[in-house]
Amino acid sequence: MDWFDAEGYTVAREVVQRGVAAVYVVAFVAVLRQFRPLLGERGLLPVPAFTARVPFRASPSLFHRWYSDRLVVAVGATGVLVAVSLVAGVPQSGPPWAPLAAFGLLWVLYLSVVNVGQVFYGFGWESLLLEAGFLVAFLGSRVVAPPLPVLVLLWWLVLRVELGAGLIKMRGDTAWRDLTALDFHHQTQPMPGPLSRLFHLLPRPVHRAEVLANHVTQLVVPFGLLVPGTVASTAAAVMVVTQLWLVLSGNFAWLNWLTIVLACSAVDDATWARVLGPAGVDLGARPPAAAPAWWVVVVLVVTAVCAWLSRHPLRNLVSRHQRMNASFNAWHLANAYGAFGTVTRRRTEVVVEGTLDADPDAATWHAYEFRGKPTDVRRLPRQVAPYHLRLDWGMWFLALGSSAQLRWFLPLLGRLLEADRPTLRLLADDPFDGDPPRWVRARLFGYRFATRAERRASRARWVRHETGTLVGPVDAAALARHLRTA
Repeated sequence: MDWFDAEGYTVAREVVQRGVAAVYVVAFVAVLRQFRPLLGERGLLPVPAFTARVPFRASPSLFHRWYSDRLVVAVGATGVLVAVSLVAGVPQSGPPWAPLAAFGLLWVLYLSVVNVGQVFYGFGWESLLLEAGFLVAFLGSRVVAPPLPVLVLLWWLVLRVELGAGLIKMRGDTAWRDLTALDFHHQTQPMPGPLSRLFHLLPRPVHRAEVLANHVTQLVVPFGLLVPGTVASTAAAVMVVTQLWLVLSGNFAWLNWLTIVLACSAVDDATWARVLGPAGVDLGARPPAAAPAWWVVVVLVVTAVCAWLSRHPLRNLVSRHQRMNASFNAWHLANAYGAFGTVTRRRTEVVVEGTLDADPDAATWHAYEFRGKPTDVRRLPRQVAPYHLRLDWGMWFLALGSSAQLRWFLPLLGRLLEADRPTLRLLADDPFDGDPPRWVRARLFGYRFATRAERRASRARWVRHETGTLVGPVDAAALARHLRTA
């Protein structure tokens, strides 16, 4: 079975399984903290209303049979506990079916969440986590060697992530082709981080070099993963460095961290030994037992299924009409990936305000501060990734003019008028300390990073100007009437 066993990738298996499990911990913590106010029984987009109109076969989920907020808590808590056990390496110490069962449970639970999550879970990294969790389940435990077919599937996954992102950029926007994309992107990305302004203020030749390096990393380097050994390990190292650069320059939930973990699947034990020393690769010193026949059969069947499903993303990669972050089946396996095919040139923010005054025309208005998105021009953007602030990301899409986001934004205003405590906990600050405002409104502002001179003069990190009104002053009664007739 020399062709089946990849005995030189025991450290890679350890890193990938524990790393993917760590991302699942973050994902299920977000379920516990955010799912109910966003999608629960009194959420902005309630799951029961979704499952009533969307059949199970189109969006398979445990919640199709029965939904309750208590069940969501049980799913989230179970996911955290199982994922923590995998981070600790407990199932990996048992037979091959133990990590298979643990990751399989995580996949089923998180698939159930994603498939009813609607726009709040409509991100490419949700599918990436599901596909990664499914594949690493078949890497087995320490008693057998990592199966080479599963490692190849992981390398194919990383290639799709990087190559898909590179091709969508080249096909989607001239700013990527003329190397000017990062003149805008650091400033207009959905969730700037604490260093994003410094990246934006770098000289333009540096921005050109950033874009060029990105193209090389995404369009050329991924093919090196298919040459096991030093070439693949070097390609993985280049991708890790590039992803860490993205981690420093912005907040993209767990996309970058998960890509780093998956890229490590291509690093062989010999390379780990050179980097970490012999003590860091002692797992590779113990020869595993021969893989049992049932395990070989299971792995080969799964490999064949995944290879067959991969025809869709392969066609997508070579298509002139490439789709970005697309799932071709309801199980989120063999997906298409990509990001920022179009670069936003100007940043618009929706600023939500409320007042306790009776007359909205003569009122003193106070802004609600969100946890991640910019509002206060003096506030330093936070580092929140790998955690995912779903409401804040939705506000970015809302500001772009996405009509799909209005379906939850108007209910959000209603929750603010009620001073709904679960909803307020999604925000960084309630200017009314739990009291319900009399009126709320939503204004539009253009934002840009302050120059160094502007920062010295005003201490502000952003400069903004009002561009319009999204929702004028509205009270609870008027909003309730509008929602009933909508």
